[in-house]
Amino acid sequence: MSRYPVKPFNLGGIRTYPLKDRPSKVDVGAFARPHIRGASLGEFLNGLPKILAAQDLRDLVHAIAQARANGKAILWGLGGHVIKTGLSPILIDLMDLGLMSGIALNGAGIIHDFEIALAGSTSEDVELQLEKGAFGMAEETGQGINEAIREGVPDGLGIGESLGRALVRLSPPFGKYSLLMQAYMRNIPVTVHVTIGADIIHTHPSISPSDIGEGSHRDFRLFASLVARLHNGGVYLNCGSAVTLPEVFLKSVSVVRNSGEPLQDFTTANLDFLQHYRPTENVVKRPVKLGGRGIAITGRHEILIPLLAGWLAELTPGTNRE
Repeated sequence: MSRYPVKPFNLGGIRTYPLKDRPSKVDVGAFARPHIRGASLGEFLNGLPKILAAQDLRDLVHAIAQARANGKAILWGLGGHVIKTGLSPILIDLMDLGLMSGIALNGAGIIHDFEIALAGSTSEDVELQLEKGAFGMAEETGQGINEAIREGVPDGLGIGESLGRALVRLSPPFGKYSLLMQAYMRNIPVTVHVTIGADIIHTHPSISPSDIGEGSHRDFRLFASLVARLHNGGVYLNCGSAVTLPEVFLKSVSVVRNSGEPLQDFTTANLDFLQHYRPTENVVKRPVKLGGRGIAITGRHEILIPLLAGWLAELTPGTNRE
């Protein structure tokens, strides 16, 4: 016999109920459907389960499609990783589908985009180059970007528009892959938000710190104007920026509301392979507490963004392409 003074709980008095009477979170109507070889992309997407992240992605797609239909802002915040994973053609296609009304980039984003336009390649081996003291020292990158900023800012442009204009004038061999250039050609605003000292172009002798500061602040104010257009049905997506763009977005929301303009009832989303603190708080949670919805979807950009874009193309009128 047990020597413990406490005896096991007697289950004889436990009350049960019929399973059919219990509310359940999942039923077979939400289950996935197997893909059939030869079926369309739309059929594959419709066969995803209506559960958890798959349903979140479905909800995000419908929010973006609804924003487009209602003429509301669809803003994309893009970190450098999104660009260097080869997604520019898909993002440029979204521009043409009317699914991108503004783009916010950090400093890494403009560097990767500019190098792709010029050379068709980007993303140096940091460890190897750092050992040689050569990290970030590609001449055309620093010279070209800094020169574009020095020329554009005195003309009243922000960094994004300065770079877009410069690339159009330069007509680089791989310009069709440049978000900066293609957005400029389509009159889609691009804002750039930099941290002085964080980007390789700040190490080059061609830098104009005053123009970078003025241009980035001008872009911040432009971004705030874009954020104001999220009210009542717009969508903001943060993709691949863990610190800079979530902070800029939060301050822009504060600026708009402080000015007396209404800003609520919109959708935010963070798409990344890790859910970090700032995107979670500053994008998904805090801005939509007055109304709206925040969505966090975890996944690799090189898989998740094409999936999102493909679903959007299926729902967007006039996008049948052979």
